[in-house]
Amino acid sequence: MTDYDTTEETAGGALGKLAGKAKAAAGSLLGDENLAREGRLQEAGSEAEIQARRAEAEARVEREQAKTEEERAEIEEERKRLEAEVAAERAQQRAEQERFSKEADAAQLEQAAARAEARADQIDPEETNR
Repeated sequence: MTDYDTTEETAGGALGKLAGKAKAAAGSLLGDENLAREGRLQEAGSEAEIQARRAEAEARVEREQAKTEEERAEIEEERKRLEAEVAAERAQQRAEQERFSKEADAAQLEQAAARAEARADQIDPEETNR
């Protein structure tokens, strides 16, 4: 006779489900309702374990997807910040180039005015003495 009071370690998951079906079938064939019930319980427990593992795997995938999406959003935000920074630096460089160009133009105009005044002094030296 089988001792059902002892604790039995059985595999869970698909192997446990298969073992549970075997026990349930054996119990039904032998007319042993305790063995059949134990088999059905083991099968149900194994199915629940399979479902729990599947749910955990799905949750893990969802967490990874959320993490990836968060990282992607952070990268996009950083990209936009860097683009704005580069655009600001370029605008500042253009402004400095424009200022240098205007200063160079002003210097050329001052030199041209000085040359024109020197020529005017050569043409009519009395104009400058007045």
